[in-house]
Amino acid sequence: MMTKRTLMGSVAGCGIAAGLAFTASAAEITVATVNNGDMIRMQELSSAWEEETGNTIEWVTLEENQLRQRVTQDVGMSGNSFDVVTVGNYEVPIWGQQGWLASLDDLPEDYNVDDLLPAVRKALSVEDTLYAVPFYGESAMVMYRTDLAEQAGIEMSDEPTWTEIREAAAAMQEAGDDVYGICLRGKPGWGENMALITAMANSYGARWFDMDWKAQFDSPEWQETLTDYLSLMNEYGPPGAAANGFNENLTLFQQGRCGMWIDATVAASFVTDPDESQVADNVGFARFPNKEGVDNHGNWLWVWTLGVPSSSDQQDVAKEFISWATSQDYTQLVAERQGWRAAPPGTRTSLYENAEYQEAAPFAEMTLNSIEAVNTDSPSVQETPYTGAQFVSIPEFQGIGTAVGQTFSAALAGQMDAEQALQSAQSATQRDIDRAGYGSN
Repeated sequence: MMTKRTLMGSVAGCGIAAGLAFTASAAEITVATVNNGDMIRMQELSSAWEEETGNTIEWVTLEENQLRQRVTQDVGMSGNSFDVVTVGNYEVPIWGQQGWLASLDDLPEDYNVDDLLPAVRKALSVEDTLYAVPFYGESAMVMYRTDLAEQAGIEMSDEPTWTEIREAAAAMQEAGDDVYGICLRGKPGWGENMALITAMANSYGARWFDMDWKAQFDSPEWQETLTDYLSLMNEYGPPGAAANGFNENLTLFQQGRCGMWIDATVAASFVTDPDESQVADNVGFARFPNKEGVDNHGNWLWVWTLGVPSSSDQQDVAKEFISWATSQDYTQLVAERQGWRAAPPGTRTSLYENAEYQEAAPFAEMTLNSIEAVNTDSPSVQETPYTGAQFVSIPEFQGIGTAVGQTFSAALAGQMDAEQALQSAQSATQRDIDRAGYGSN
């Protein structure tokens, strides 16, 4: 059990985010977050907030799958271990409806809620009430080595098909020494490999469930999706890809080991950072692929947010912190310390209207276009009984998605073939969705 303590002290300073009212005593809040680059940067810069307010932060930083499990258990059982939790737009509307998160209708006026990207604000609201604030938002896109593409004699289009991706992977692998043609997520988890594979399936015309909540893994669209994913990775992917998630593939790409990487748009600032990436000057961007004849690029929408559990007894201080960490002033602070390219993307309209950001971030337009193209109400060209892009917006998906992810990861590791994996996914998913009472079964 985590220990929390309240520190009495004087109120310091006038604050970084103007208009935020400080509490009468300094306190320590506990923040649970994920171990990715933007969140680590927030931890480093949060000392500015601590110095201004006199408040302090105890950080609990976990790998993505561990964070989800621990935070879900704690918040769902009113464990009161955390005052701020890092959750995604999958959890926020579900948890908001369940009363697990405090509403954020009382944010100060100069927080400028109207500046949030419409798709992002909608994803974090229940009946127009905001239940979390966005730290960064993302869709997915293709990142590729422009030097390898030139060397291989290929020209990537801005909107490639999966056939073009396969051809480019083959050519780049052949052109580069010690280079894998493509890197994709293989680590199991509904937010790991299933984010990529579900988006890919949407772009092939597949869906998780039909309108009667019948699982669809026995459909031709899913068979083609998984067969092509496994073939692509087995022929042009790195060895041991079943253990690779976002962070592992980011490292491989930064080391120049991937001809292409299809993943979150938020990675763009890291692969173009000359201090971290060996290929920073040779990165191009393209839209998430679609299958020929299917008018759906399968874009996903993910938002890492900061929310305040209803069980927290320090909600005022917690709201002060999340207001600061997601404010325009925080973005300005990041730009001053680490340059505009590092600014948290995908949350505010004002960032994409900023000329300095546009100049520093060659990926800005592709990122914004990808986010705005997402239609979470209609993730597939087929009709669906659910919403969500790379996930199904029902509470049971956390378990179902992870179970299917484990099966598909096992297939990537060579423990079963595509047909066996799809049969297993079909039976397990139908069993669980029936138990949960969906549909007419």
